[in-house]
Amino acid sequence: MSAVLAEQIATVRPASAWHASLALRFRQQARGCRLVSNVHHGPLYVQKPFYPEGADLAHVYLLHPPGGLVSGDRLGIDIQLEQGARVLVTTPGAGRVYRARSDRSLQQQSQHFSLAPESVMEWLPQEMIVFPGAFGRMDTTVDMSAGSTYMGWEICCLGLPASDLPFTHGELHQRLFIRYDGRPVLLENLHLDKANFELAAAVVGMNACPVSGVFVAGQVSGNTDDEAIQALMASLRASLATLAQPGQANVTLMNNFIIGRYLGHSAEDARRAFTALWQLVRPSLAGRAACLPRIWAT
Repeated sequence: MSAVLAEQIATVRPASAWHASLALRFRQQARGCRLVSNVHHGPLYVQKPFYPEGADLAHVYLLHPPGGLVSGDRLGIDIQLEQGARVLVTTPGAGRVYRARSDRSLQQQSQHFSLAPESVMEWLPQEMIVFPGAFGRMDTTVDMSAGSTYMGWEICCLGLPASDLPFTHGELHQRLFIRYDGRPVLLENLHLDKANFELAAAVVGMNACPVSGVFVAGQVSGNTDDEAIQALMASLRASLATLAQPGQANVTLMNNFIIGRYLGHSAEDARRAFTALWQLVRPSLAGRAACLPRIWAT
């Protein structure tokens, strides 16, 4: 093949882009919580559930062999929990949104969780690293029902600080949306682009911190024990005080949802802070002590 012909073919060939999807459904049965439906397309799947805490709670590891998103990539995750199902979902390693190509095709990952009554969903992924020049969008939508419980976190690392490559160009839109019976309960939204980089670097913005995160835990129930909630909040704040430097992490209460926030320079510190919050919240909301996924130790 001549060099001219090869160049002509390259100009008309569409840029590579992987679209992958994963749809999981869990059901609480006599033998415990079982994965009753597993449909995947493209390089996104799970091997099998694990049961380190017993048969009634499934641990699931999402596997994405490419390890990151390039221009045009789209990942869609849909997880449905039937009544009473209990599931913990995590990832074996950090996700990545690589530098976009010149066409700025969107790099997108979205996850939708549907929680039936009395179900418990724990979404504990490792951090997402957004490379300078990326053009990414990350969406998490949680639909809750009466008596359902959600605990989850999102950790975002902007740029590659260790390599002296800050996130000074590119675009990122990150959103967390929680609904109860279709009504909005919580909305977290982060949008970074060239129009607000200076604001993000300011003290009133992100204070030039490359790592941010949010932890959310709540239960849809008509019964609330204000004294118990305030005691739990005090324990959470005391735990954070021993882990993070002043101003890096805090916890608040909104619409009966516990919201922890981290802003700093270390994804490891963010994971440590959120893990501490989860370990304290889980016995109250899920009725059992925290059990760290085994994949985190590998």
